[in-house]
Amino acid sequence: MKSLTIYQDNFNDTTSVSNQFIDIFMKDANDAQIKIYLYLLRMMSSNLPTSISEIADKFNHTEKDVLRALKYWEKNKLLSLDYDASKNITGIQIKNLSERKQTGASPAAGETAEIVSITPAVSRSTQQSPAAHKSASAAETVSADSETAEDPYARPSYSLDELKAFKAQADTEQLLFIVEQYIGKPLSTNEIKTVFFFCDRLHFSADLVDYLVQYCVDRGKKDFRYIEKVAISWAEQNITTPKQAASMIKKYDKSVYSIMNALGKNSAPTDKEMEFINRWNKQYCFTSDIIKEACNRTVLATDKHRFEYADSILSNWNKENVHHISDIHAADERYQKTRSSQQTASKPSANKFNQFAQNDYDFEELEKELLRN
Repeated sequence: MKSLTIYQDNFNDTTSVSNQFIDIFMKDANDAQIKIYLYLLRMMSSNLPTSISEIADKFNHTEKDVLRALKYWEKNKLLSLDYDASKNITGIQIKNLSERKQTGASPAAGETAEIVSITPAVSRSTQQSPAAHKSASAAETVSADSETAEDPYARPSYSLDELKAFKAQADTEQLLFIVEQYIGKPLSTNEIKTVFFFCDRLHFSADLVDYLVQYCVDRGKKDFRYIEKVAISWAEQNITTPKQAASMIKKYDKSVYSIMNALGKNSAPTDKEMEFINRWNKQYCFTSDIIKEACNRTVLATDKHRFEYADSILSNWNKENVHHISDIHAADERYQKTRSSQQTASKPSANKFNQFAQNDYDFEELEKELLRN
């Protein structure tokens, strides 16, 4: 009998992570930074290229979030970034940590490293050697180091002494208590560092941190990674008070903007219109597709009092326990059956207002009543 050759497909299904990363660097990094670094290791171990946009899509981050994470690891000397003449990142050189000392010193001369290719074409054929990358982009790398050091939105690696000093401040205990009440659990050390970052680096007041966390929790987001992204976004827009944040939210909130658009309005919502929108989103807990369906029906039915009209539709759907877009068809059928039986069992009322009150799902009568107001 012939001997058999045993072989496997050409793939690598494991990723090696240095204990130096786990013991020294992981504790001070946030979730986004850890995920992105591990993903780079995975792509490197399989000799696969990637891109900034691909990483952003993979973890539901913005490209700016990815760049901050890359620069954070470059600052900690776990990797170095290579650039083209236009200062676009073309390669990531991941440092070998296996021989690094516990002090976290920089890699020794001649220490090995690996390259993850970052190119617009996302092609293996465009990979260059580490030496070629280094010689082609020395000036850009130096520039990037300076930019990283001056990045106002890069979270520092706070020491235990700095954290103790922050917790010893007069208002900190109350602020952390308020945040814990919103989140519904005691804060971890890393989460306290994030709150410290808001106050120290982003210069948020306690009131603004309070408003920030409440806003995120109201949207169903208790993840500190999400809260930090919102905080940095506010800082970039020079938001310094809860009032400014509320004004910005009202103007730029995606769900609010989509509802205004669906009802044919291009202006910022009034306080009364925000009451309707908050009721649909928070009290009724409708998804955006259900609200959009109500808005579409409203636009087809009337040119005036559209918020009131849409509210009557959504109020009925709330009573009918509509939770998914597929539930609307069944609610429509129940309404039609009820309306047909009522019309058969009773004579038409001469009082049009009473007829509308008894059939609050009758869009034609609702339109007439709204136009009278």
